[in-house]
Amino acid sequence: MFFHMLPLVVRHKDDSTTQQLILTIKIMKAKTLILTLMTAMSLSAFSQTYPTFGPEIKVTITGLNFDAMEPFISPDGNTLFFNSLNSGGNTNLHYAIKVNDSTFTYIGLVGGCYDPTPDHLDAVASLDSLNNFFWTSLRNVPNLHRGVYTAGNVSNISQVYGTCNIQTPGWLIMDAAINFQGNLLYYSNAYFGPTYAECVGVPCETKFGVAQKINDSTFNKTVNSDALFTNINDTSYLVYAPQITNDGLEFYYTRLLKGGYNTEICVSVRNTISDTFSLPIVIYSNYGYFPEAATLTTDKQKIYYHQKDITFTYTIYLRYRTGATTGINGQINKGNINVYPNPTENIFQICLPNPSEHFTIRVYSSIGQEIYETSNHTSIDISNFASGIYYLTVIQNDKIWKTKIVKK
Repeated sequence: MFFHMLPLVVRHKDDSTTQQLILTIKIMKAKTLILTLMTAMSLSAFSQTYPTFGPEIKVTITGLNFDAMEPFISPDGNTLFFNSLNSGGNTNLHYAIKVNDSTFTYIGLVGGCYDPTPDHLDAVASLDSLNNFFWTSLRNVPNLHRGVYTAGNVSNISQVYGTCNIQTPGWLIMDAAINFQGNLLYYSNAYFGPTYAECVGVPCETKFGVAQKINDSTFNKTVNSDALFTNINDTSYLVYAPQITNDGLEFYYTRLLKGGYNTEICVSVRNTISDTFSLPIVIYSNYGYFPEAATLTTDKQKIYYHQKDITFTYTIYLRYRTGATTGINGQINKGNINVYPNPTENIFQICLPNPSEHFTIRVYSSIGQEIYETSNHTSIDISNFASGIYYLTVIQNDKIWKTKIVKK
């Protein structure tokens, strides 16, 4: 009825008012279209399949009598790189040789990477299929370094330049991982303050990026880098320890809620290497033991990571892949729902296509635990929730909608 009456109303207004009304209508339509597209993009992320892993197995490194952190399994699966304790003091890169999946023999320091200066840090190894070796070091800035790995030694060492580095003082590359092919570098930029001392213990801010190889010592950030990590670079979290599978379809990383105490190993997935990575799921969290730094074998069947053991020594663990899951629950309807305001501190509203029909709303934690349920209420109060990311499911007749909500 309104659209039939609108020309009659407009006919009595002057030209400027008419033009303003037309412009307003166009803007409203554009906003509606953008909102619909954004909602569809968010919901479609849950149509992805996520990997699942079995129970953890403690890895034995024979001959090792100190902490082992930031593991990286070589492309051939025979060498396990790791660094010593990285919470201050002198941190060095080490390696061990495979006996079986859960047993390695400690060999010693990775040659060529040792820095003799006091309070040095050399950590977070990564190796491509062509034996190009990458690691982070505090010996100079840019702080990402690379060389050629051969039989326990790294040679032809240089710093890594390019737009993967943020030139503003206070920014470092906290972690980086080269892909299997050696042409893409996944990295975490971390801001520690202008004198590198403003944020004690952890960075003030982090964000992921991906850079294309220009030459052996230069990697430039790709034009679609920010878009690829839209669902991952969440300002509520510190994100770090990136790893990409050799097919480029699964991205593993660690996150820590700002102001929080609990680290989470997460994975995001995509159908093709040009797609945006999906919303993440938490594949492992263990409060107080700080699981971090997942690394996968080339066949994606084994995942290694570190965490504290019962003696509070950082130790490496293994899990075997068991299968995949398609998100939290069920088939996804790509219809139109709107959740606002999002993020929010207390109450958000849900706008459904058919609000008069019976529906059920469920809210899940980031690890898939149902924490809230209600029926036929479109106003949801989350003021008593902890800050962070939650997943909303709306069930109505044979339809299911899912999206992400953020509690400030």
